[in-house]
Amino acid sequence: MWKITVVCMIVSLAAAQKATYVNYKVFKIIPTTEAQIETLHEFENILDGFSFWGDPTFVGKSVDLMVAPHKLPEFYEIMARIKIPYYVHIENVQALIDQTMPANQSTTFDFTSYHTLEEIYKNLDDLARQYPDKVQTIVGGKSYEGRIIKGVKISFKANNPGIFIEGGIHAREWISPATVMYILHQLLTSKDPDVRALAESHDWYIFPSFNPDGYSYTHTTNRLWRKTRKPYSLFCIGADPNRNWSYKWVRKGITGIPCSPTYAGSEPFSDVETKSMSEYIASISDKFYAYISFHSFSQLLMFPYGYTRDHLDNYDDLNAIGLKAAAALKQRYGTEYQVGNVAETIYVCTGVSSDYIRGVYRKPIVYTYELRDRGRYGFLLPPNQIIPSGEETLDSLVAMFKEAKARGYPKEI
Repeated sequence: MWKITVVCMIVSLAAAQKATYVNYKVFKIIPTTEAQIETLHEFENILDGFSFWGDPTFVGKSVDLMVAPHKLPEFYEIMARIKIPYYVHIENVQALIDQTMPANQSTTFDFTSYHTLEEIYKNLDDLARQYPDKVQTIVGGKSYEGRIIKGVKISFKANNPGIFIEGGIHAREWISPATVMYILHQLLTSKDPDVRALAESHDWYIFPSFNPDGYSYTHTTNRLWRKTRKPYSLFCIGADPNRNWSYKWVRKGITGIPCSPTYAGSEPFSDVETKSMSEYIASISDKFYAYISFHSFSQLLMFPYGYTRDHLDNYDDLNAIGLKAAAALKQRYGTEYQVGNVAETIYVCTGVSSDYIRGVYRKPIVYTYELRDRGRYGFLLPPNQIIPSGEETLDSLVAMFKEAKARGYPKEI
């Protein structure tokens, strides 16, 4: 416990000033045995200088590990001891960060750069003014630091079935809010007949950032921050808001260490962001049948559950719909996505929003996108990929809901 406290102190003091990642390296590691995977998990307990960009899960599946310059000798020693294949994947993390940071605050909202929370919220207000008969701003929740969780409802006619879109629950995954905003704009402006049919046949509840404090912090202080900003101890800040939902919530191992990037919180809904959004979702739970969340990175299209590998009663439908969506996504740029349930496709995880929506409200259509890419840039996807990501993802949503309709959704399960 003393060691963890000291490490947390170091992490928190470092976070008080603007974080820099000069000469931090990302290594791609390919475990070839279960024993090597177990050894890799030991890095999760060393919170100073090592950070996984994805969890070690399966033999033969590569994992990215970011290593601070002062930890390189220790890293090389451990790799030599366990004889695991690896290579340098990103030479200097700060160089990629610099490429993603907008040079100036934009005077107009576009998709050639990433935007601050204030710019995103202003654009939501602008759209509500521009399309007063179709768009209304909504407040789903609030944050620890007093920000609102702002979204919009889009409705073209009364009594449409609803689709709920969640973005930005993990702060550093900038491509998520950017892609959500792209989709939002296209639902309003696209002249493509398939997009128009999808847009106008549904009500849309769209929230670009479920974690406004964390997202703002990535712009001002630490580009790779993941969590919320609520203090959980004298030195440890934030919980992972995608481990804090009440359905099958578990806190153990690394998710029980407050300084861990995947800390699940002190109890279910211990973060006001998840608590208040759960209350908003409850208030409209009869208004939507589909819930789509956007993350990065890995190019995966997944459905519940995360807490167990047991299959849902409509597993075959969700898998088939997902395969249609992934095939449509691939057509434009050749981007390949893997489809499956969360636990079998990426790893077992608990307290996540998609499990909550399915488990509590029995919503039949629930998917999580892990957007571009597969690791070349990781969380630091260049802004010139925002539009391609948005285009191909919208293609997939069109195919997803066409196939869902063909299979009789929305329907009760």
